[in-house]
Amino acid sequence: MEHDPRSRNRLIEWLVVDGSRLLLTIIISVGLFGLLLILNALGVIGFTDQGSVTRMASGMIAGSLSLVTLVVSVNQLILSQEFSPVGKHRDQFSSVMQFRQDIEQQADIPRTPMEPTRVLSVLADTIGTNASRLAESVADSPNAAYRQQVTQYAQSVEDNAQWVDQSVDEPQTNAFDALSVAIAYDDGWQLSTARYLRNSAPALSAETETAFDDLIESTRLFSSAQEHFKTVYLQRELTRFSQLIIYTGVPAVFAAVFIILIHGGLGTPAISAAALPSVVSLLVTLVFVPLVLLAVFILRTATIIRRTATVGPMLLGERR
Repeated sequence: MEHDPRSRNRLIEWLVVDGSRLLLTIIISVGLFGLLLILNALGVIGFTDQGSVTRMASGMIAGSLSLVTLVVSVNQLILSQEFSPVGKHRDQFSSVMQFRQDIEQQADIPRTPMEPTRVLSVLADTIGTNASRLAESVADSPNAAYRQQVTQYAQSVEDNAQWVDQSVDEPQTNAFDALSVAIAYDDGWQLSTARYLRNSAPALSAETETAFDDLIESTRLFSSAQEHFKTVYLQRELTRFSQLIIYTGVPAVFAAVFIILIHGGLGTPAISAAALPSVVSLLVTLVFVPLVLLAVFILRTATIIRRTATVGPMLLGERR
């Protein structure tokens, strides 16, 4: 068994997870604006029928208001999780501090870093060191087949841990980059294989048993860090999403109203026929911006939750 977290298509990964949601929204919106102009130039669609355009704009207003209402409800749900009595807060704080103490003990450091990228770097270094110790502990094993299995496994773990360390050590790496690397790291495979190799061995030395225990414990800490980062990130991401929907939802409603006003008079539209396609296409694009934001943000959060839905070693299908 071997899993390489770098095997996924980089373009797809950028679209669903790694890419900036604002940049992706701008690209899709510009593409929509260009598509509307092209379809109008080809005669596929038109903006001169006042009845059709105003009915479409009325539906856009209703949809935009419904979307804003939905986001406000989501924001209230997030806020409800932030309010907690002092006892619950003390338990959460104690759990976080205990987790940091476990990292300090396992990594033999005086203080756990505060930055998520540095925490992952410390854990990756610890996993790599424990994997190296595991390979060294079986170097003198008389069972050649078992020694080869453990050595290959330890080398794979070291390679993946080194990939994590290099990924989070790049310039301008932020908190989401740390989460992206964490969810790509298949800790479930690593834990399952380590337990299999330890429990299937005919006999183990005390040094090898300790090396296995340390590697499993450091991997468990990595899994806990992954879950903690995911929870904090999703709270911040959904809050940011709510803000962006409010910022774009209100202009979207006004844009739909302007479409109605342009076509609301008797006779021809209020602006020249030459400028009408560009103006209406721009207004329609503005109306669709909140929907595009919803799509790209939900795509990322749903992908993250899908890939981290299980706790511990469990295989439910490909982690897409």
